[in-house]
Amino acid sequence: MEEASLSLSLSTTTNTNTNDLIATYYLQQWRLKSKSSAAKFESMGFPEPQFLTQIDEDEEDDKEELPTELDTLNSSGGFSIVGPDKLSVRYPSVNLHGHDVGVVQANRPAPSKRLVYYFEMYVENAGAKGQVAIGFTTPGFRLRRQPGWESNSYGYHGDNGLLYRGQGKGETFGPVYSTGDTVGGGINYASQELFFTKNGAVVGAVFKDVKGPLFPTVAVHSQHEVVNVNFGKKPFVFDLKAYEAQERAKQNSTIEKLSIPQNASYGIVRSYLQHYGYEDTLKTFDFESRSTLPPISFVQENGFTEDMNTYSLNQRKVLRQLIRSGQIGDAIGKLKEWFPQIVQDGASAICFLLHCQNFIELVRVGKLEEAVLYGRTEFEKFYKLGDYADLVKDCAALLAYELPQKSSVGYLLGDSQREIIADAVNAMVLSTNPSVKDSRECLHSRLDRLLRQLSACFLEKRSLNGDQGEGFHLHRILNSGRKG
Repeated sequence: MEEASLSLSLSTTTNTNTNDLIATYYLQQWRLKSKSSAAKFESMGFPEPQFLTQIDEDEEDDKEELPTELDTLNSSGGFSIVGPDKLSVRYPSVNLHGHDVGVVQANRPAPSKRLVYYFEMYVENAGAKGQVAIGFTTPGFRLRRQPGWESNSYGYHGDNGLLYRGQGKGETFGPVYSTGDTVGGGINYASQELFFTKNGAVVGAVFKDVKGPLFPTVAVHSQHEVVNVNFGKKPFVFDLKAYEAQERAKQNSTIEKLSIPQNASYGIVRSYLQHYGYEDTLKTFDFESRSTLPPISFVQENGFTEDMNTYSLNQRKVLRQLIRSGQIGDAIGKLKEWFPQIVQDGASAICFLLHCQNFIELVRVGKLEEAVLYGRTEFEKFYKLGDYADLVKDCAALLAYELPQKSSVGYLLGDSQREIIADAVNAMVLSTNPSVKDSRECLHSRLDRLLRQLSACFLEKRSLNGDQGEGFHLHRILNSGRKG
């Protein structure tokens, strides 16, 4: 959401503000890292230094609270007794009629912004009639009714192996289960299905026609019945990881069936290397591809041609190498020599980014006294402007820790912070090309824009499924590829 609002604000900025437009974008990327790092640091139990600004709550889209125990606040009228561990349930008396059901929901609904959710129930004692059940129910479900007997609920019942979904009549589904068995219930958000397992094997699946939240639910319904619930604190009997891998393989198989010309992917990779100034890698890439690909004609895309991507390629390569190796002073010197218009305003946002990184590099190599003097000289003018106060404080906080790399501002010492500065300088240089009509095109390569569009498509698909399902995470896909 923050990036979307930033893009909206950028779209209303004229080219006369190119410097601020580009640098502001990368300042925002820095701020997002700052919030994420501070939130992670706080969650680990470390105290936050008083001189750091209070961060907003982490708004990462896919972070959800998980069910951890059974809900002991909502009661089924004495027909279920939850154990002290809040993970076991027993039936305390003799059932007199069909409404004497002991139903217990989890303390939270199943998380929905993921591929799969799953939990298990172990039948310690099937009791007199074995009328135990596992399933999912909606908020406000009548806790004196078996899951599946009421609308918008689902239940796999032990005494007859039937699946009930919203009505009193069950349908043939799977085997019965009893004392010593472990059954599980899951939600596959990719296929929009509920599935159930018995002793580690999938029994079957049905379409999930409820878009709202669903609570993991268990039920007992005859004397001496006792069940124990596992929300993931202990290993599952069912191999959930293998199931998830199988589902992702199905998705990948569908993608791999799409026919994409070989030279299209070549062009995307090539434009990425050009855009970010990886000149040496580009030469190697072109040489290796020469014998395997037909000639490619590059056409103008959104006003950005190949000539624009190759603009000042060598200079951009040198600048990136200097910044990535921590030689910020040399990078500033090269900018003054090659592109003086970028750094002529010493109080600009791009100059702020460069001076901050120079300060960080001094801290990185242990030149703390020099860093203090440099900070006093360069930061005062930016701190007075107000717009940069929070980031100045992040930089200054590095001096407060004996081991700053393990602090809430330790992210500043990582290579990814150098990349932000290198990308900002690269975009600024591209924007000095007289042929550039819209400086926003200097922010992202074609590959970046493709990935952003892919992420938007995932979110749109999630929205159509009632805000359920996982988003697009490139790091997860890359990591899964390495494991494979």
